[in-house]
Amino acid sequence: MTPRELTLVEVLNTLLRHWRVVVGLPLLVAVATGAISFTLRPTYTATATFVPEHGSQKGLTGAAAGLIGGLGINFGNQPTESPRFYADVVRSRELLERVLTSRYADPRARAGAADSVTLLQLLGTEGRNELDSLAQGVEILNDLITIRVDDQTSIVRVSVQSPYPALAADVANRIVEYVNDFNTRKRQSQARESRKFTEERVAAADGELRHAEEAVKTFYERNRGWQQSPGLTFEEARLRRQVDMGQQVYGSLKREYETARIDEVNDTPVITVIDRAIPAQERSGPRRKLLVVLATALAAVIAGLWAFGAEYLDRARRDTRENYEELRSLLQRVRRDIRRMFTRARA
Repeated sequence: MTPRELTLVEVLNTLLRHWRVVVGLPLLVAVATGAISFTLRPTYTATATFVPEHGSQKGLTGAAAGLIGGLGINFGNQPTESPRFYADVVRSRELLERVLTSRYADPRARAGAADSVTLLQLLGTEGRNELDSLAQGVEILNDLITIRVDDQTSIVRVSVQSPYPALAADVANRIVEYVNDFNTRKRQSQARESRKFTEERVAAADGELRHAEEAVKTFYERNRGWQQSPGLTFEEARLRRQVDMGQQVYGSLKREYETARIDEVNDTPVITVIDRAIPAQERSGPRRKLLVVLATALAAVIAGLWAFGAEYLDRARRDTRENYEELRSLLQRVRRDIRRMFTRARA
């Protein structure tokens, strides 16, 4: 037996022979899926959008930048200023735990009530202990958050799903608030390190400048007629040049030190909120029509495979029966031939 291609007529015949399964199974699955989808709890999605400010060291002079860069400290454009960095910050365990332990208006309370609960309590995690419950809450909240980053516009969209529209909006806005707080503290920490470094450099530059000025003063006291000697004139120019350079370095570092002191206590938001999250008016799930269509399509494929499988097995049984009957007929024929041969031999 060699395999052959099925014709369209054979395919239709196969489907029509098993039409009860081919039609009934998808219809039954569609009805069941639709009924189950109505028992699922509706969910609502709230979205907040923000864009991080790509900051650089404000007022950072070339001399100060070179000095800081020489120590391996980089305060310029970094990967930590990219939008995708903030997307990872949103999913960080520390931030999610802070969101979970924050208090929100209880959506289950009656209208006008001032009850507040933590998000962890609303999620209803049941761990072995407090840490285990918090770890489970982080996993659940991480699944409820969707983050989209537009690389061209640097806009970050944070979406949160919840059975309660107001709670979804509150959580999304709280996440953006905590991201900004993290960013502000990070920037203040950088400014603190910059301030400590420039403070040390200012003290060192002041000492070097005083030493250079004392050297010029001593030169003038010991060489009152230095203008008459080419060698002394050259020495005076060299000492004066050291003083000028020391004054420039000291002035640059002093300005940078004052800037770092201001940045250290600056709490200006470093992300721009484009849209705050608001309670959704339409549910985002479950998508009943999509669920019914997908389930029906899957059931139709399974029913078709079952029909062709049943047809194949039926043909295999028929072919096997025919082959068995032919084998039995051939064996009887061989037995008769052998008997005839023995009968002739005896005669």
